[in-house]
Amino acid sequence: MKASFCIAVLAAFVTGSAFAQNPPQTSTRKVDGTDNVYIFRYGGHQAMFVVTPQGVIATDPISYLRPAKPYIDAIKAVTDKPIKYVIYSHHHYDHIAGGQPFKDLGATFIAHRKTKERLLELKKQKSLLSDVVMPDQVVDDRKSITLGGTTLELNYVGRNHSDNSLVMRLPKEKLVFVVDFAPIEQVQFRNIPDNASPLEYIASLKKLASLDWERMIPGHPYAGGRLGTKKDVEDDIAYMEDLSAEVKKAADAGKCFDVAMKEVKLPKYEKWSNYETTLSANVERFCYWWARGY
Repeated sequence: MKASFCIAVLAAFVTGSAFAQNPPQTSTRKVDGTDNVYIFRYGGHQAMFVVTPQGVIATDPISYLRPAKPYIDAIKAVTDKPIKYVIYSHHHYDHIAGGQPFKDLGATFIAHRKTKERLLELKKQKSLLSDVVMPDQVVDDRKSITLGGTTLELNYVGRNHSDNSLVMRLPKEKLVFVVDFAPIEQVQFRNIPDNASPLEYIASLKKLASLDWERMIPGHPYAGGRLGTKKDVEDDIAYMEDLSAEVKKAADAGKCFDVAMKEVKLPKYEKWSNYETTLSANVERFCYWWARGY
């Protein structure tokens, strides 16, 4: 491990109110219990990268409207091996923008087939960001990548936060990298956009829970930055099912949308992040489903 990375790791343990209130813009940490799995945080976004003797497997560039160099520098601080692969979690810009510098270094880009379809459509409309790299390879339901003795599985579990989200699983380490659709101790994002059915969303969470893993690296540092567990995903499922049931009652009583958005409460989850600010928007999404059929 290079000296610069050791210094960065040491800095991560510095305590004090000033540091706690103003964390550095970026940080890198090795996942406990692993030899080669790292989490790179860039503001409020996170990516995973895996170092092997034959090169690096990196995930989401997370460089939307900001330079990708800090991520590349973080990898170079750990290893001098080349970045062989970049895997997209899904097509949303806040996670995949900024990949061109990785491509310039020779990385192969992989994503779900529907991610590439979305990006090609955006390109056709002349609205694709210039530093978003088109995938070189695509995944349908499942694909495995093996590099330097490490295997990474790419699993599609159905439509949720997008129609092209991949769950990245490291079988040996029993780790998964999951972005956006399984928040930890937090209600769902705004009005749960970019999904066909909230019931499909719940089904995808159940598929995630059924995979063989023990710890989850999220695409955002939820709950103080800790890793997720199966219990967290089970709690997400319970929240979505509880929300669905309560909104259906409201819809049956003719209260969707405005009244339901004010009246539906789920006290069991009131300590979760964004409960006060976002629950009503979550209710709105289920109102569309139960009151309008879409």
